[in-house]
Amino acid sequence: MDTKVDNTKLPDTSKPKKLIPYGGYFTSKTPGHDPELTETGPGTPMGEYMRSFWHPVCMSIELGDTPKFIKILNEELVAFRDKSGAIGVLHAHCVHRGASLEYGAIQEHGIRCCYHGMVFDVDGTCLHVPYPKGEEKEAAKFACSIQQGAYKAFERNGLVFAYMGSPEKEPPFPEWESNFTVHASDKLVPYSNFQHCNWLQVQDNAADNYHPTALHNSSNVVGENYQGTTFNEVGAASMEVAPDMQFIPIHEGRGLACAGARRVDKDRLFIRVQHQALPNLSLHAYTSEDGAAKKLFSRFHIVRWTVPVDDENSKMIGWRVMGPNIDTRGIGDEGMVGYETIDFLEGQVAMRRPERFGKYKLEDFPPIPTNHRERDCYKDAQQAPGDYEAIISQRPIAVHALENPTKFDAGVFMFRKLLRDAVRGTNPKASAEHFYDWLQSVKGAPNSYCSGNVMEVAEGATIEEEIAQRRQVTRKIVQILTDSDNLKGDARTQFVMEGFEALEQSTKK
Repeated sequence: MDTKVDNTKLPDTSKPKKLIPYGGYFTSKTPGHDPELTETGPGTPMGEYMRSFWHPVCMSIELGDTPKFIKILNEELVAFRDKSGAIGVLHAHCVHRGASLEYGAIQEHGIRCCYHGMVFDVDGTCLHVPYPKGEEKEAAKFACSIQQGAYKAFERNGLVFAYMGSPEKEPPFPEWESNFTVHASDKLVPYSNFQHCNWLQVQDNAADNYHPTALHNSSNVVGENYQGTTFNEVGAASMEVAPDMQFIPIHEGRGLACAGARRVDKDRLFIRVQHQALPNLSLHAYTSEDGAAKKLFSRFHIVRWTVPVDDENSKMIGWRVMGPNIDTRGIGDEGMVGYETIDFLEGQVAMRRPERFGKYKLEDFPPIPTNHRERDCYKDAQQAPGDYEAIISQRPIAVHALENPTKFDAGVFMFRKLLRDAVRGTNPKASAEHFYDWLQSVKGAPNSYCSGNVMEVAEGATIEEEIAQRRQVTRKIVQILTDSDNLKGDARTQFVMEGFEALEQSTKK
């Protein structure tokens, strides 16, 4: 039986523990994982909480002329688009005798089971039961007595979303900033990347704003063997600077603002605010910022859900926001964004590790360039690891009890605490019920704290002054965003821009 672990606070390091050279024997026993946060099957605390939200379950391009078998939140499902255009997400095993509907035939309305020919609509209603002539009434009666498990689903910008909770508690779909984009020139480009580990360590990585300093820094690559654009965050040297982080719970504990200040040069400060929203949404500011010019209130560059497949597998699935307004350096490559591929950080995906695809064949995924096939993919990953390698190597389910966190891990532990408080009910505002009420109150379109900013803030005369100044600027940016939360659209943008301008000017007095 796994031992429940409560890692809600950083450990007390004021009294150093006894360290024993060559003492591996004393640390060789591995405790259980943290079931409260990592297990997401039906009936588990986190599983029930997650079922109160909409999740992307696959990409639209995965729905063709045959059903798509998927596994989400430990449930085996099939997704399909029937010939009328309706989206179905049904339990995979036919309610009649258990044959998988992945072998079913898509109909004008619904799907027909291959085994005995029963047809189910996208809402689970049995539309047809085969019968001998003269037994129509009996067949109709039987059809009315069964129902296939089904979940409401819809398509949006190349992604299929499903709600897997109780129908009477269905929440509004959260349209962050009304439609996840903030400029007419931007567009949402869908992608889906499989991750061979528990969902939480993938989500933890999004709240870990310190890791790019090491993991994505070309100076740490063995013999300059890095691949493509994996390192230097596609050429943005400012991302290699260790950020001074401030982690601030927002929206009454329903999310976390991860605000980091990096010094670009003696005249400019780069402040990047990431937004983590419960339970599994990450909103990321521009990933390729070089800090070369002043920029205020630059918005979404990545919108990403971390969706549990089962307890040892998950998906990063969402949108890359593409366009000249967000991608001011013109770095993005839309043609590389899609199913099991992404245009930034090659190490985000499993393409270098075909042996980890499990039951999937390498041919199921987009072609790997010839030069990659000729090389030792595993050695490439060892010499130039990316997020994928770092995350999955923490074990299929990371063991929190073995962690020894530092100050810069505070965001990870704070987000875990927000999750724990939501699941346990110790923060009622983050409960599924109050989340529903909050989304209703903002008409389904909450504001995000996500923003990238390059401010003309001169370096402090001393290191003490510099530290105090960058922390003050970062906290005030988050406060201005908080003060703007009752505004929408252009009115909010104007308020924030004016506030940021005034903040920048205040540093010059």
